[in-house]
Amino acid sequence: MTTPTRDIDEAAPRIRDKRELVERLAGGSKPKTAWRIGTEHEKFGFIEKTLRPVPYEGPSSIRKLLEGMSSEFGWAPIIERDHIIGGKKGMASLSLEPGGQFELSGAPVETIHETCAEITQHLRETKAIAGPMGIEFLGLGFSPVWSLDETPMMPKGRYGIMKAYMEKVGRLGRQMMFRSCTVQTNLDFGSEADMVKKLRVSLALQPIATALFANSPFAEGRTNGFLSYRSHVWTDTDPDRTGMLPFAFDEGFGFEQYVDYALDVPMYFARRDGKYLDASGHSFRDFMAGKLSLLPGEKPAMDDFDDHLSTIFPEVRLKTFLEMRGADAGPQDSLCALSAFWVGLLYDETALDGAWELVKHWNAAERQALRSAVPMQGLKAPIRNTTAHVIAKEAVKLSIAGLKRRKNLNSSGKDETGFLAELEEIADSGITPAERWLAMYHGPWQRDLRLAFKDALIHSPR
Repeated sequence: MTTPTRDIDEAAPRIRDKRELVERLAGGSKPKTAWRIGTEHEKFGFIEKTLRPVPYEGPSSIRKLLEGMSSEFGWAPIIERDHIIGGKKGMASLSLEPGGQFELSGAPVETIHETCAEITQHLRETKAIAGPMGIEFLGLGFSPVWSLDETPMMPKGRYGIMKAYMEKVGRLGRQMMFRSCTVQTNLDFGSEADMVKKLRVSLALQPIATALFANSPFAEGRTNGFLSYRSHVWTDTDPDRTGMLPFAFDEGFGFEQYVDYALDVPMYFARRDGKYLDASGHSFRDFMAGKLSLLPGEKPAMDDFDDHLSTIFPEVRLKTFLEMRGADAGPQDSLCALSAFWVGLLYDETALDGAWELVKHWNAAERQALRSAVPMQGLKAPIRNTTAHVIAKEAVKLSIAGLKRRKNLNSSGKDETGFLAELEEIADSGITPAERWLAMYHGPWQRDLRLAFKDALIHSPR
């Protein structure tokens, strides 16, 4: 979830030592009865008549969209320096990514039925406001035709800082910021040991999720040579804050070791006086010691640490919950499927044990090799003496079985397994969404990507 703009409470207690940070993460532990599901997804808006990206200002714009969501559907506006940049309703929020990608960060709910209903309601609301303005939304993981120069930058203070810093530490950071879209699910853990097991399984299988949801084969009006270009972009964004976290598999790993990692990730910013202050490259350890040059003598509050955690982008991110970060955005059904896939694997003990059996013998080099191969090869990527395709089929089977054992039924008496129907087809066939689009590109579309703006809609309800 994007951090809302607000001041740090000057009266808030300051962090005294590392133990408080460890306790912050450990405080996310919950009994199984309290485990919840949060789904986040981004989508590209475009002007139907021109196929251009949606600007922030104007009669058909991001500002008008957010204002309409506020006035018509009760989203409390989030304001930064006179710009509406998001909305809040209960525990759900609307936010903007740097290139105008429109994001829903869903509320924590108990079942896949609920999270999918939330997505459906959000898309209905969005369509009601965007439709009269001639705005539609794409269900792809990377912008198919627009260049960086053609992509508008949203008026959020943190993005200017991030853009400037990313230009120093990687070649593709701006591509990630302005031209990619993802779907994520946020899941709980019961204890430190449960967190460690779930983190290890989800890190190892994150490339498998990337392959199953690969949906970004185009860029700047042509094929880009990848099935998940969005995933490839993350390999050259910022090595200090991305990757497969090999230390998570070390003996003795737990909350403290993740805190040590987070403290060594360079900062982006600090929020003070309604502004984002550029702290890029500085050490959070120095901040804790009162030695941050832009705030001399001042120590961080826990909100500062939470901000810092939100600027770390590994394949799976630990906060007071776990964030699965490996999937391309896609059409509505795939948004529900991503959460269903991980819930089936991680919220059922038998499925979790089975998933660990699939990956426990892989070493760090093998996990990294799979991560490196999947963006281009998808389900054909090799791992040890098998392929991502074989592992994907087993993982989907385990997930389906886990969802069956959850026995969460909707009003029609259906369980949660129906949300994996299309994913099961992908796993069985070995053909990713990206490969289906490539077949359209070389076939019916005759290499005209303007047709993607008709066929690759997110399919918001009309």
